[in-house]
Amino acid sequence: MLEALGLTADEERVFRVLVDGYRTVPGDVAARLGIEAAEAERVLGALVTKRLVSRTGEHYVPAPPDVSLGPLLLQGQSELERARAAVTELAEQYRGSVRRRDPSRLIEVVTGAEAIRQQALSLQRDAREEVLWFCREAPIAMAASENDEEFRALARGVRFRVLYETALLEEPGAVAGVAEGIRWGERARTIAKLPVRLAVADGSIALCPLAHDETTGEPTAALVLGSTLVTGLVALFESYWERASPLRIDGAPADTPLSADERRLLSLLVGGVSDKSIAKHLGISPRTVQRRLQDLMQRADASSRMQLAWQVAKLGWLD
Repeated sequence: MLEALGLTADEERVFRVLVDGYRTVPGDVAARLGIEAAEAERVLGALVTKRLVSRTGEHYVPAPPDVSLGPLLLQGQSELERARAAVTELAEQYRGSVRRRDPSRLIEVVTGAEAIRQQALSLQRDAREEVLWFCREAPIAMAASENDEEFRALARGVRFRVLYETALLEEPGAVAGVAEGIRWGERARTIAKLPVRLAVADGSIALCPLAHDETTGEPTAALVLGSTLVTGLVALFESYWERASPLRIDGAPADTPLSADERRLLSLLVGGVSDKSIAKHLGISPRTVQRRLQDLMQRADASSRMQLAWQVAKLGWLD
């Protein structure tokens, strides 16, 4: 378990015995592990050299694990980040070389839900400017709640624009997940229906899930490298983005006439979310949702929900 920190299996076993017994002699270690005393002394000496254990007379005393192993853990994380950066650089060099020499390799087919999931995570991990998403209902490889990589990318300054299909927001926990993304800085909109599933990073690489493989039944996706096809996919995203309704479920600015809950309610209503799902997200009953909508209709001088949505846009309540 601790091999990633540079310890051998024998060193970890001995170190665990020391942690359990605190002050221990080599004979006790040998007896506990069923090994020769000379072997126990050899491993203990290696742990002393690594400064994980100190020797006092005949006894060996372990250093506090969080103090002694912490620096090794940080070093391992740093080395992993350097290795990840190197892999990313090599991957970009490879793809650039392939594009120059073999135009037929502008599209790679990714097969299997886990492979698609890893590619989606990698796409966000390598992004430097902006990631675009089409999120349809019933995800095939990764639910939005599993996408922690988005938060890491947002934290380092990558912009995210995400377009959610209305039916997806009806799924359990979906609205709460969207709200969390918005709190981190995601810009979100919703629309009744999306044509495809899609992710685009920095306008240069896109992942577009396709149909299931007829032989294996596994889902497949096209990884599209920098080309005019990616430009076309970005244009498709922009056309739907302009027609979509903004999701404002992250509170209310000081100059709005709406409370935070009213802003969330109206945003979800305009986005086509059902009263039942709105009620569940706000922690109120569907009847309370209807009563609040009636109040908002009176304030907006609207006689129907459709007219309310029009008035909301005209008055700029969700801007």
